[in-house]
Amino acid sequence: MDGMNSNLSSSETRLSARQMLVVTATSVGFVVSQLDVSIVNVALASIGHDLRASVASLQWTVDSYALAFAALMLSAGSLGDRFGARRMFLGGLALFALASLACAFSRDAAQLIAARALQGVGAAAMLPNSLALLNATCGHDRRLRARAVGLWTAAGAVSIAAGPIVGGVLIAAFGWRSIFWVNLPICAAGIVATLAWIKTARTEDVAQARGIDLPGQALAIVALASLVGAVIELRPLGPAHPLVIGAFVLALAAGGAFVAIERGSRAPMLPLSLFAERTFSAAVAFGIGVNLTYYGIVFLLSLYLQRVLGHTPLQTGLAFLPLTGGFLISNLASGPVVARFGSRGPMIFGALLDAAGFAALAFVDTTTPTAALLVPFLLIPSGMGLAVPAMTTALLGTVGQARAGTASAVLNTARQASGAIGVAAFGALAAHGDGAASAEHIVAAVRWSAGISVALLLCAALIARHVNNPPNRRTEEPKRACGSLPENAE
Repeated sequence: MDGMNSNLSSSETRLSARQMLVVTATSVGFVVSQLDVSIVNVALASIGHDLRASVASLQWTVDSYALAFAALMLSAGSLGDRFGARRMFLGGLALFALASLACAFSRDAAQLIAARALQGVGAAAMLPNSLALLNATCGHDRRLRARAVGLWTAAGAVSIAAGPIVGGVLIAAFGWRSIFWVNLPICAAGIVATLAWIKTARTEDVAQARGIDLPGQALAIVALASLVGAVIELRPLGPAHPLVIGAFVLALAAGGAFVAIERGSRAPMLPLSLFAERTFSAAVAFGIGVNLTYYGIVFLLSLYLQRVLGHTPLQTGLAFLPLTGGFLISNLASGPVVARFGSRGPMIFGALLDAAGFAALAFVDTTTPTAALLVPFLLIPSGMGLAVPAMTTALLGTVGQARAGTASAVLNTARQASGAIGVAAFGALAAHGDGAASAEHIVAAVRWSAGISVALLLCAALIARHVNNPPNRRTEEPKRACGSLPENAE
């Protein structure tokens, strides 16, 4: 009888064929949005030569995407809850494809920067709503949701790590415009898969009764755009520059006005009561710590490998391959682990494993062999890959279906902004007074950043102790047909 119960439990926590199709469809959006985060970096030299673009223009080719992505994600998640996550996800895929087409046809740097910003708008529409679709599909069972989120996260992690290699191959064979052409069949496949595989259950749509909250939307965009823009320009312009100071002041003022309006609104885009939920706040704070440390150190390690150890861009990309392997294995393992043990334990253990990887970087110098980096390059993604799906699963478990898009948008907006802050802060440690980054300064920056990261990740592990750990049984919403969504997910 015990064996029969065990087999039954195992089958009940295995994703069905329909749910796997939904995971596949939503992962397409995550893959294409994350691929463009890294693939463009290897094309900058070719773009600059072909379009005769300045260094500042090349920087904004990257940053315009990140700025639009971070600034609009919260609004996109809220609009997904209002108009339907499926509609917003499809719209994001279509917009991303059109923007990629515009990138490929750009004739000067200004056109390319504008098209990249439009790509960021499409990515912002896709990311939170893809998670909302996953949550709706598997919402009846926390364990199924953990498995689905683990697979979804693995797809994104592999794509962002593979971006430099894929970009290098495409550019060598077809030129820099090919990195944007390749998005078209991927987006088309995502649209077809979403229309074919993600259906809607005709149930009462409570979410559509809410207003749009235009003042809240506008203030959120202004606050987030000002904050991320100030962080982006912090390193090149310096903290005392009037534009940087003004942007931070505007972000603070708009953020304060946003909080005041949301408190008094009958239909707020971001109910501040969400932060009263201990698990929700802990998951967001945890995500900030993890992203800030990871993106900051990856930026520094790129400089370290090329300017200190003398690697070529291709050799640097190959050196980062263990990151891909570590993410893939740990992301795939995270789903079953979270399904069995809950989110708290994997988050704590993942943060400690991540911290151990950063601790190993505290001993690098100008003569450290590349092989010695294998241990941190495996520990860091292994810990992060175990913790991030657990964190996402915990956060989604704190909200109903009608707020899943908003909740996932809050988490990913915080992570995106903190990643930009990490790059700016850790990059500033490497810069000398004249803005240059010598080998000695880069090594010192890696060591200091490693120590700071260990401290932040230990704090993240302590924060994770506040995450609720519900028992392994169905305590959430009644089971729906596999792959069906509530009306507001349409």
